Amino acid sequence: MAVHFLHTSDWHLGQLFYNYSRHYEHEQFLAWLLKQIKQKQPHALLIAGDIFDVINPSSQAQKQLYQFLADAHALAPHMQTLMIAGNHDSGYRIEQVEPLLEKFNTKAVGIIHWNADKTLNTERLILPIYDASEKIVAWCVALPFLRPAEITGFNEHTSDNQSAIEYVHQSLIAEAQRRKTPEQALIVMSHAHMQGGEESDSERRIVIGNQEALPTDLFTDAIDYVALGHLHKPQKVQHAHIRYSGSPIPLSFSEINYQHQVIEAWIHPTLNEQRFRYEVLAIPRSIQLHRISGELEQVMQQLKALPQGEINDSEQREYVDVEYHSTTPPPLDLRQQIELALPANRYRLLRICRKHTSQHADDAQHSKIDLAPPTPEQLFSTLWDKMGFEHDDVVEHDFLTLLHDAEQLQQQQKTGL
Repeated sequence: MAVHFLHTSDWHLGQLFYNYSRHYEHEQFLAWLLKQIKQKQPHALLIAGDIFDVINPSSQAQKQLYQFLADAHALAPHMQTLMIAGNHDSGYRIEQVEPLLEKFNTKAVGIIHWNADKTLNTERLILPIYDASEKIVAWCVALPFLRPAEITGFNEHTSDNQSAIEYVHQSLIAEAQRRKTPEQALIVMSHAHMQGGEESDSERRIVIGNQEALPTDLFTDAIDYVALGHLHKPQKVQHAHIRYSGSPIPLSFSEINYQHQVIEAWIHPTLNEQRFRYEVLAIPRSIQLHRISGELEQVMQQLKALPQGEINDSEQREYVDVEYHSTTPPPLDLRQQIELALPANRYRLLRICRKHTSQHADDAQHSKIDLAPPTPEQLFSTLWDKMGFEHDDVVEHDFLTLLHDAEQLQQQQKTGL
């Protein structure tokens, strides 16, 4: 008998997108997912981490998760929901409501558990998946995001992070192999950055220099499927059965062209051919994103050409990001100009970014050998960038105004006025 499951990850419930709530978009995704569950009746739903966007999610975001779990259980009582903590989640938080989760046939693994003798607590990390008749059809090794403090220093095999990661994977996979029968599938669910995975701008770097990326050879040939979370682009990693499902909604404008999806998979453990197969369930996008770029005149033309028609509910209005190219500072009423160019009551203007362009092709080369001390404007811009803030024309205008006032005051003091 085949084990049938859905694989999703990186919901980031509670995310604020330039201070705008994504609650409506998540509600639309979860309603769509409930329809898939009702129709397909899988054995399991795998949620591979980053359930919430922050470690301390809002009550609204938590309610959204638990209402979904209740609704899913009502639609498919035999289905098990297995979820792990990602780097955005608090592992302790998602485990502390275990009695509630049990009512919805749900299990959560937030942290790596250890026994008193410093061995891994495999009972909490290797989870059975049952069919409707309560027969075990698969085993799932559940690996939350591996923080060094939670896996190092427990025994001679965990003296450093790399050896601890290898020990955890090898121990759990070996134990799962001992438990399974030839008729049962073996699945690994992990929230990790795998070597060869393609990132977007919205993924948080945990270790500088990509040192946290893990090799796929941690997963032995005995594993039928690896359900990954962390990277937001749906993709396979070297092998068709090692996959990121990706995020269900675009979490930054760098993900505007992603084909967001949930993976529906089947494993036939007793077959040699077509042992594993999958289908992509495309998630409809509930709110469109528009990235506008070019010279200022081109930007205005593109804005005016956007689809018309009012959207009454402000939470359902489409997002607009503007990047204009210019050699001169922005006009003081630029934001007002852009807002007037946008069709009324349909869009939310998230950001206006100016990309400075040189008037001469060799300006960049000249700037490399310019030994003049930096101007206050250059110092401010450099510090602003180093602090990780995005360009803001309003802030720039305020700074230039203050600088002008300071220069006038300094000149008055010099002349004795």
